Amino acid sequence: MRALAILALITLPIGAAAQDMAERLNDYPTEARADYVFGCMASNGTTQEMLRRCSCSIDVIASILPYEKHVQAETVLSLRQGSGERISLFRSAASSNTMVADLRRAQAEAEIVCFN
Repeated sequence: MRALAILALITLPIGAAAQDMAERLNDYPTEARADYVFGCMASNGTTQEMLRRCSCSIDVIASILPYEKHVQAETVLSLRQGSGERISLFRSAASSNTMVADLRRAQAEAEIVCFN
């Protein structure tokens, strides 16, 4: 009985850490993952192979970049395509540049892992 209690205490942090990791890796909503895969396949071909590669790609990105950061970076990229004084802030702000750089790094890693 005592050994079981000790085992429970030892595995609790591991279980909690695994749960935290699983939640972080799965924080992308299914709709966002599907939207990414559809867009990826539209750009690269609608084959079973592309389905596998595009699914792999979003999984790699999700393992590197939390969903909230992904949305923020995509928003910055979208706003940068506009024009005007307010939009220029998104082109030069250091925090915006960091967000976009993090997204680009995650995309590059996904490209290496899934498409090469």
